[in-house]
Amino acid sequence: MSEDGFFQAVVEIPAGTNTKYEFNPESISYEIDQRDGKDRIIQYLPYFGNYGFVPSTLSDKTKGGDGDPLDIIVLCESLPQGTVIPVIPLGTVQLLDQGETDYKIIAVPADENLNLLKIKTFQELKTKFPTIIQIIEIWLTNYDTDHLQIQGWLNEKESENYIKENLVK
Repeated sequence: MSEDGFFQAVVEIPAGTNTKYEFNPESISYEIDQRDGKDRIIQYLPYFGNYGFVPSTLSDKTKGGDGDPLDIIVLCESLPQGTVIPVIPLGTVQLLDQGETDYKIIAVPADENLNLLKIKTFQELKTKFPTIIQIIEIWLTNYDTDHLQIQGWLNEKESENYIKENLVK
């Protein structure tokens, strides 16, 4: 968490990008993700938000996770790769990816100037921008060759608890 009490996100993939990057903590660099020895280029619309991870978290494999830090998508203008930004979680879309839980936290910047939607809760997202939820679900179920299933959504409080439960101790 930041000094102001906000969660943080690290941007791996800026909004508008089609190449899937992942942070490599060993080399301290952003590398193009590989699948079957080939670069992963999204053969669909580019990322609709800034995709990255919540530092100091882990989606535990022993609990059905993928063994990586928690995924987060920050809804705002494109941010440079490597940006660390304080965020407000709005909700979490619960996905099932080949038997593994693959949750995607949806957040907005804590900085009012970067929070273009001017919202802070899942209810505000549902009320003011219901089509954004549809866009997110459509994109997530079509961007990858894996068949992803949407299991539901967590609200902002449940999302905060999900992050706290997965902090590396």
